[in-house]
Amino acid sequence: MAAVAFGPDRGTHRFRPRTGLVLGAGGVLGAAWMTGALACLQDRLPCALGDVDVIVGTSAGSVLAAALRCGASVGEMVAWQRGEVTGTLSESAALAALDGPLPPLPYLRFGSVPLARAALLTPHRVPPWVGASALLPHGRGQHVALRSLIGALLRRRGEGQPPRAWLDGDTWLAAVDYDTGQSVFFGREGAPPASVPDAVVASCSIPGWHEPQLIGGRRYVDGGVRSVTSLSVLGGEDLSEVYVLVPMGSIEIDYPLQAYLRSDRPLRQMITYSVLRQARALSAQGMRVTVLTPGHKDLAAMGINLMDPRRREAVLEASFVTSAAALGRLDGVSARAA
Repeated sequence: MAAVAFGPDRGTHRFRPRTGLVLGAGGVLGAAWMTGALACLQDRLPCALGDVDVIVGTSAGSVLAAALRCGASVGEMVAWQRGEVTGTLSESAALAALDGPLPPLPYLRFGSVPLARAALLTPHRVPPWVGASALLPHGRGQHVALRSLIGALLRRRGEGQPPRAWLDGDTWLAAVDYDTGQSVFFGREGAPPASVPDAVVASCSIPGWHEPQLIGGRRYVDGGVRSVTSLSVLGGEDLSEVYVLVPMGSIEIDYPLQAYLRSDRPLRQMITYSVLRQARALSAQGMRVTVLTPGHKDLAAMGINLMDPRRREAVLEASFVTSAAALGRLDGVSARAA
């Protein structure tokens, strides 16, 4: 893993700093990588991971965000990635084991004619990559395992308590309105009302792979279609520290010999540039922003298909090692700067 920080040094706050955690898009393997990174990150936080002041989750990050807010421990999240969960989560783990590395055959029709029209008529409102997602075929994938997992976590959290409409704390789950191409943050003030399972499924519904999630009569798809981290949503928030996990970025550029592996490096560079630009903007507001991305060893473990569950455990184990090393180097830089 690689890490870089912007803004004031840590430890300059007399009281517990208000902390934000941003968990980005990255598919099955991105979730595995972030789980390893979170295990190493926990010791740096002024509170438990699930108790930070704001969590922003996009796609795979929305799953981890919901799990943390439901009281899942890092140990449980690691066990899930290893396929070792028991009890209330075992059914969802068994369902997840049935998922393959490729999508089901999609329907032979465009995903969103209204979005394609909006991209053509109002290009200043709809970025080209968002408009392009409208031209993908309508996906057939059903998030059966994911819905089962979130439902089990919510039931466990609510045992002996009256039901609550949403997660504790500020928890914003990013999705994209598939007719307009605009970002929506479920759980944030002003967002359409949605159940937690519906919001997570919407945030994870990849165009061309999964069916869009219907909420309040509108269709929503993966939040990563618009932004892989949605980091800029924290602009203006009263936060002292922000930690950003970006499975689809890479601060360390490598040059693998295989052409198919090299093919995704330009995209990772563009994503990293965008995230670092947003991080600098937040640091200009007085926040200390730490950005973490996969390093060379993580990328080698991930391969090219971030939805391949067969590589999940290898990515997790690599992340344990690289995350600890990257955070240690970051501390060393801070110490020398002081």
